[in-house]
Amino acid sequence: MNNLSNRGHSFFKNDSEDENSLWEYMQELHPETMAKLSHPSSAAAEIMERNLKGMLGALPPEHFGVTITTSRENLGRMLASAMMSGYFLHNAEQRQVLEQSLKAGAIDSSES
Repeated sequence: MNNLSNRGHSFFKNDSEDENSLWEYMQELHPETMAKLSHPSSAAAEIMERNLKGMLGALPPEHFGVTITTSRENLGRMLASAMMSGYFLHNAEQRQVLEQSLKAGAIDSSES
């Protein structure tokens, strides 16, 4: 994910200097990087789906006609929860990949 533009990133400025620094940083990312960040892996999507089914109920649609009624506020909270789960899963996947590559590097070094 080193596809950052060559422009200076305001993301690294002090928060008191610029409250919109994260937004500006996001705008400076290459479209390819944004596309990668926008799509969860199949494993993360499956975990998120199970999480949402757990919140809403998982009755099979071929046998039940389930209707869920909620307020706008509660729907917003559920969306926020799903988004936070997605960010958490993405970070966990990145950590897993990093740990696996470090272990592979350690194994390669010990074999030399």
